[in-house]
Amino acid sequence: MENCSFEGIDAFVYSLHLAVYIPIFIVGITLNALALIVFCRVLKKWMESTIYMTNLALMDLLLLLILPFRIYTGTMQKTFCTFLETLYFICMYGSIFTIVCICVDRYIAIKHPFHATTLRSPKKAFGACAVIWVSVWLGSIPVYDFHNSYGNISCFHNFSNTMWNPPVIIAVELFGFIIPMVLLVVCSVEIIKTLQKKNSHRDNMSSKACVRIIYANLLVFLVSFMPSHLGIFLQYLVRRDVITDCRAKQNISLFVQVSMCLSNITCCLDSFCYYFVAKETLSTNSFRRTRSSKNTSLTTEV
Repeated sequence: MENCSFEGIDAFVYSLHLAVYIPIFIVGITLNALALIVFCRVLKKWMESTIYMTNLALMDLLLLLILPFRIYTGTMQKTFCTFLETLYFICMYGSIFTIVCICVDRYIAIKHPFHATTLRSPKKAFGACAVIWVSVWLGSIPVYDFHNSYGNISCFHNFSNTMWNPPVIIAVELFGFIIPMVLLVVCSVEIIKTLQKKNSHRDNMSSKACVRIIYANLLVFLVSFMPSHLGIFLQYLVRRDVITDCRAKQNISLFVQVSMCLSNITCCLDSFCYYFVAKETLSTNSFRRTRSSKNTSLTTEV
């Protein structure tokens, strides 16, 4: 193990961080700030979809603010480093759970419209977002033991064996990725099947917008989080000495760091979801205003 060098990989990953994180930081900050302005100031009326999207944009913004520290390769004080690592994982898994909530909310509204009035409401959406924040904060507690050393440490690197204990990895993979992925795929498939049965022109217009949001959510989730969680599992096998070949370790180390780096692109890809939700909300509001205006006109004529 001592003869297996990772210096070349670390040098490449540092260059990759510079090439990827700087554009993501600039573009992501801009798009997510604009999304918050649109949801909070332009759309004004809080609906379930806009509440979840606002929560997602807020988590993306916080994660983006951590990226400059991920580029930094020097050491920093352990307390501050632990805070950054904790906030990073909170935002990462908070985004995952929020994306799933968006899909489940759509599933209820489309698959079970008669029960939607009791199962869905802005108040319940706010409550779901609060539960997400509390859950990810509590779930981040193990991060405080991810470094054995004290004083100055290399942040986001050299995690202790605590990080690679089976209970931690099982929890991360099962509750952080596999269960959310299954929920997302199942709900997405059921929604698409239901939308395909709609026949009226207005419903078809609405269905197309919903399908775009569903595909955008699914694409963002799979592209961003599947490779990184596969990498975490492979690195777990390395740290548990299941994989011992030096070349394999080097390849896995490279894969883990590259996939974790690229997973942050979700902060920009989420903008597709923002766009479709904002467009649909504006169209819905416009339709409601038109229908209200017609009803008022008919009442006046009568």
